[in-house]
Amino acid sequence: MNNKNTNWGQSVAGVVIKDNQVLLVRHTYGNGKGMLIIPGGYVNYGETPQQVLKREYMEETNIEIEPLHIIGIRFNMHDWYIVFYADYISGKPRSDNDENSEVIWLNIEDALSRDDVPELTKKLIESATFKRYGLQYRDYEGNMKDAPYSLYLI
Repeated sequence: MNNKNTNWGQSVAGVVIKDNQVLLVRHTYGNGKGMLIIPGGYVNYGETPQQVLKREYMEETNIEIEPLHIIGIRFNMHDWYIVFYADYISGKPRSDNDENSEVIWLNIEDALSRDDVPELTKKLIESATFKRYGLQYRDYEGNMKDAPYSLYLI
């Protein structure tokens, strides 16, 4: 986690739902220690938010995903946090035994009622279940060939 290539001001997370179950990890450190949260992590310099989310999901859960829609953005004067709804592609859940101690598929209703699921995670799961997306990814190259762009439009 102490990587000098890490941009500590930019992070992403994703909600993946399959068969009315949401994928959650039991966090092992910080304010979320012991809590079931959605997977995610910090951006490395040179990565797009989508690349980060795919990498983090594979590293933390052994699950391949595809980010589809932005369902939440949190920002302040110090950092930003983007949350995607993402499709499950493949893989069997497996803990990384570092940042999390458990990876589980949990029934959505159960996740929303548990005390070990924080309020922010519950709000993001609820947002993912609305199936209404205001912003969707659109291919866009922009005019800077050395820096990838991400464009989200209604």
